Amino acid sequence: MATKQSLVDTGKVLAFLRICYRLKTTKRTGWVMKGVNQPESISDHMYMASLMAWCITDPTVNKDRCIKMAFVHDLAESIVGDIVPHDTRVTPEQKHEMEKAAMLELGQTLGIEEVGKEFYDLWMEYEKQETPESHVVKQLDKFEMIFQANEYEKAEEDKNLQGFFDSTEGVFKHGEISQWDVLLRKEREERLASKETK
Repeated sequence: MATKQSLVDTGKVLAFLRICYRLKTTKRTGWVMKGVNQPESISDHMYMASLMAWCITDPTVNKDRCIKMAFVHDLAESIVGDIVPHDTRVTPEQKHEMEKAAMLELGQTLGIEEVGKEFYDLWMEYEKQETPESHVVKQLDKFEMIFQANEYEKAEEDKNLQGFFDSTEGVFKHGEISQWDVLLRKEREERLASKETK
């Protein structure tokens, strides 16, 4: 009698993983455009966002779902690449459709229906922004960005990434993430002020 495990096509799993491997080698477009040294990869960003989700203590949201959603929210970029919001060549609607098609392709490539469906459902929930968990993960996506921007500024003294902080001003509505944001900005302001006095 065949077991469920024996019915999984190992070749398809490896094909899926090879596509996802691109997330490790594709650098995030925003940082490349800003000329930062050693810009993070897409998977670097996804991992840190997932770790941040794990740090959420709010009992009103499903933390496990947040962690999974953060883990897959940019999975489609393994196929379509990192398309930044201000890329005038692609409308938000086109980007969504491209990523939707990519998520379906990833699920078909993987060949494990329940896993592919979970990936797709989590991604779609994130895209629709209708649940508390999707709101949390969207804010973590933005917070991870400014957290990373601050680290780049510390590593490169001549680098000013103010635009990333300006674009996220006031977007953090979740209590915990808002507190993280306030502290991060305070630390950054103190660092910049200290640099000016030198």
